[in-house]
Amino acid sequence: QVQLVESGGGLVQTGGSLRLSCAASGRTFSSYSMGWFRQAPGKAREFVARINWSGSSTNYADSVKGRFIISRDNAKNTVYLQMNSLKPEDTAVYYCNVMSPENFWGRGTQVTVSS
Repeated sequence: QVQLVESGGGLVQTGGSLRLSCAASGRTFSSYSMGWFRQAPGKAREFVARINWSGSSTNYADSVKGRFIISRDNAKNTVYLQMNSLKPEDTAVYYCNVMSPENFWGRGTQVTVSS
């Protein structure tokens, strides 16, 4: 059974940092791009960042460019999101996604940035 488990969320002050992790089990996803999305209360889920299968290519939403860094460790079947200079508008539930035909999602981890 495939599982994606996000961790590392929490409460942080404006300007602080958090590192999210997404550990996959049940299958190896080293052949697929992986991404992070987020959903704030009352808003639609939005794209945050994407990394290709080898880690050689990344893409970011304009709102996080220069502050967030996505990375992956295929040996650990894990993708990370380093979030720096956090702002209150980054408050959301953050979801991990495997961009495979099955389009797997994790259950999310809450990130709250206080002003």
